[in-house]
Amino acid sequence: MGYNRRDFLSAVGVSGGAGALFATMGALGLAPSAEAAAKGTFDPPQQSDFSLTGRSAKKVVILGAGIAGLATAYELGKAGYDCTILEALDRVGGRNWTIRGGDRVTELDGSTQVAKFGDGVYLNAGPARLAQWMVTMDYCRELGVDLEVFTNSNAQAYIYHQNMRAPVRWRTAKADVYGYVSELLSRATDAGALDAALTAQDKERLIAFLSSFGAVGDKASGFKYSGGTRRGHSVNPGAGDQPGTVLGPVPSLSEVLASGVGQRFAFEFGYDQAMLMFQPVGGMDAIPRAFAGRIGRQRIRLRAKVTRITDLPDGVEVEYEDRHGRTQKIKADMCVAAMPPHILAKTAHNLGPEVQAALATPTATNAGKIGLEYRRRWWEVDEDIYGGVTATDLDLATIWYPSYGYGSSRGMVVGYYNFGAQADAYAALKPAERERRAIEQGMKIHGAKYRDELASSVSIAWKLQPHIEGAWVGWPSRQGAYQLLGKPAGHVYFAGDWLSYMIAWQAGALESARKVVTELHQRVLSTS
Repeated sequence: MGYNRRDFLSAVGVSGGAGALFATMGALGLAPSAEAAAKGTFDPPQQSDFSLTGRSAKKVVILGAGIAGLATAYELGKAGYDCTILEALDRVGGRNWTIRGGDRVTELDGSTQVAKFGDGVYLNAGPARLAQWMVTMDYCRELGVDLEVFTNSNAQAYIYHQNMRAPVRWRTAKADVYGYVSELLSRATDAGALDAALTAQDKERLIAFLSSFGAVGDKASGFKYSGGTRRGHSVNPGAGDQPGTVLGPVPSLSEVLASGVGQRFAFEFGYDQAMLMFQPVGGMDAIPRAFAGRIGRQRIRLRAKVTRITDLPDGVEVEYEDRHGRTQKIKADMCVAAMPPHILAKTAHNLGPEVQAALATPTATNAGKIGLEYRRRWWEVDEDIYGGVTATDLDLATIWYPSYGYGSSRGMVVGYYNFGAQADAYAALKPAERERRAIEQGMKIHGAKYRDELASSVSIAWKLQPHIEGAWVGWPSRQGAYQLLGKPAGHVYFAGDWLSYMIAWQAGALESARKVVTELHQRVLSTS
């Protein structure tokens, strides 16, 4: 008689109910299966999910046009959901914000900076780097966002601590720390200190490794570390009779330990910080702009500040203030709240005291950046630094050199990227004072040119940014409030990097959005 797939699924639904229907659809590859969910894979909703079941897509209102909100609308849109995004700012992206010449940075007290950057110069005020394993890379591929290498680790950049006479290159610091550690461990191994843990063959192999790892001498020399070309050169090798001059003299073991440089090396071993890393060509905001283009600008209402969320028996109603200051209301079947939790906690709702307490549980952390535009790329011309990060115990925390525009005339240095108490100290200053303080500190590393060749600057303190008021949040635990907000409150779902194990990363926001999309879609498909 001919029995098509839709008839078959309808029969399954009649006989086995919604659960059996959804499981069958999963087995046929038409919806995410439990096995697929357990593996962490993501099957985006498709229009066929509804055409096969005779259901229709729902209307969803999404609160916030940050990465989580945009990804939610993008993925739901694939199945034909009618999505509307409400965003309090006048742009998409949330903390993904690239500042260019002419852009305005307004803080909670109304003070405003206007960026005076030249053409092609920009500051990624929020996220600035992508790890290869993160789902963000997959979305860049899917959305057509071009990528380039972001130099996170650079042997030519510096480490500077206040107890040091002068900054030291990363390569030099590593050579000295690895060299002395290898010398000590080789001596201890050869003297039998590790005999209880190592066989004779193990000892030989370990000493052979340390010889290469630390560039130390043989047993006859006492495995002595004496420096070498790994430390760098004061005069580089050249032609003819110019062999180069190896950097020296080598500091003592005590001096190396006292400098504290070794504590910096863990940074590049971090799973989320190891090279290679990437960035979108032309600025990180290429990602939210690409999302918005796929979603459709007509579905995104900017300068729409949410003032109340009301869960209803058959859906949800959201009240907001539009760009003209007028109160508007929108009704939908479902809502995804993708705003920061501390902002949601200040928004009126009827979701109950437990939800309110949960939203107030995470603590917002501040972070700050300053973009320093220079008339000349002196870090390349004078110091041979092409990208990378200088680490310091000054309140700057880090200085970043640009990973784009190599060899051009002007460029942007991130004069500080700090957080917590250091960021709060800069946030308490006026922008001109932030610049002055950052320059005074940076001169300790780079000298007078750090001040004399400055063209312009813009600084941001994330705790002072309207409708955001923080860089990221921290949880006291992943139980209780975290678990509660991972579930819907009536027809209201919550999404954001703050509901992931990758807080402060766009990948966390994307993974959270995909989780909510899956759960919302399952709910819609399983109800008549």
